[in-house]
Amino acid sequence: MKVDLGLQVAANAFIEALTPLVQSIETVPVTTQGTARRRVIQEAYDLSCAFIDADRRATDDELWALIMAFAPVLERDLVHETPESLRAARTTTDARAYLMQPSALFTELLEADVRKGTSWSSTYYQHAVALGFMTASLDNYTDRNELLAIEQFRSMLLGAIRRGSVTGPAAGAGAASSTSSTPDSRTASDTPTPETPPGAANSAAGAATEAEAEEPLPPARPLDELLHDLDELVGMAAVKAEVKLVANLIRVQQLRRERGLKVLEQSHHLIFTGNPGTGKTTVARLVAQIYRTLGVVAKGQLVETDRSGLVAGFVGQTAPKVVAAFDKADEGVLLIDEAYALVRGSENDFGQEAIDTIVKLIEDRRDRVVVIAAGYPDEMEDFVESNPGLKSRFPKTLSFPDYTSDELVQIFQLLCDDANYLCDADAKAKVRLWLESQPRVKGFGNGRLVRNLFEDAVSRQASRVVTLAKPTDIELVLMVPADIPEPPPLPTDATGTGTASV
Repeated sequence: MKVDLGLQVAANAFIEALTPLVQSIETVPVTTQGTARRRVIQEAYDLSCAFIDADRRATDDELWALIMAFAPVLERDLVHETPESLRAARTTTDARAYLMQPSALFTELLEADVRKGTSWSSTYYQHAVALGFMTASLDNYTDRNELLAIEQFRSMLLGAIRRGSVTGPAAGAGAASSTSSTPDSRTASDTPTPETPPGAANSAAGAATEAEAEEPLPPARPLDELLHDLDELVGMAAVKAEVKLVANLIRVQQLRRERGLKVLEQSHHLIFTGNPGTGKTTVARLVAQIYRTLGVVAKGQLVETDRSGLVAGFVGQTAPKVVAAFDKADEGVLLIDEAYALVRGSENDFGQEAIDTIVKLIEDRRDRVVVIAAGYPDEMEDFVESNPGLKSRFPKTLSFPDYTSDELVQIFQLLCDDANYLCDADAKAKVRLWLESQPRVKGFGNGRLVRNLFEDAVSRQASRVVTLAKPTDIELVLMVPADIPEPPPLPTDATGTGTASV
């Protein structure tokens, strides 16, 4: 029987990194390194048991790995244990509760950080999360509940660190808590450099020439930093959760691949559905960078296109246009906006040719380009059904809901903050009235609508301010109700009575 030693490696790393820190905590009655080490070993064991229990089942692979990792170091005698005996003793049953709140050890490290200005809690965070991912990689199937447990644990610790206003995870921590050797080190840019040619049909053959023409590119951003940017976006809680699960699954797969274990390969292509202005492009840009950091693609640039960029009007021109788009997105992400429009057209339309070419290139360049297809929910079903190869290549759909009124007002405030404008309470109340007067129908503009409103308000504010004889610094940047357009009148029924739009 061959037992995977990944958990032993992660547990030892946790123990070696945390033992000297625990020994240094003044408020804990630890007098010897041996006492500190025993406490850290117990912490690593408790965390490992909790992560094993995350999906409410303990496989033989997981339990043998637990025995191999802790039998040499834990005071409890595990040498003669087997998976069957551990299950009979309910060793990991309900252990997942340990992940529900920060442990006493983490809390003490965080308190020490506040006192001393250290970053010991971040060291705990990095190694504890690495322990979680390693545990999830022990068996062939990674359950969604395992990924959720890791994400909730990760977010809980990061939230505590940030609330404590202590030094967060260092640059590169995202990679450290995932794998030890991913393709992160490959230099690439978020956008193609001006010197890079648009590419030929066979981009793989010209890759070496293009690489020579490119300037050195900045390193990939740390994963924790990218996920923080994702969390900072207004609304879309379900979308954020799904993106994190996608990232977490990739990290688990990488760990298995590095150790020569079986990996159930999954497509990285995605479908985004939702009205305009719901953040699809913004999230796609972050996904591209996340994929780069995790080594899915080397560059991580986002290339946007639509029907007009893919379909030509004459025979023989459509396929080369699709190839050119894939060349531009080589080693990055291609976002096809309103992808359903490719399905529409007359018998002589070349949209279907574009779809067929996309399917072929997705397969031919599966290790070089990730495709995100975006559009309205119902219409995107037509797109997926237009070619038998699309459904299997786009297994995951992320639905972007319309923003609530509160979220739209929040976006307006963020636009004001970014442009150094102040918006008084009465003006903000009028913004809400204006937004709530807009019919929430298909095609509702969401964030784009708010940006248009903001730009209109800026123009109105400027026109008002220029009439002031000597405007103060505050008056130059203050928005008042007069700067906000009047909400349109409510629609009326047959009797002339106003009725609210819904």
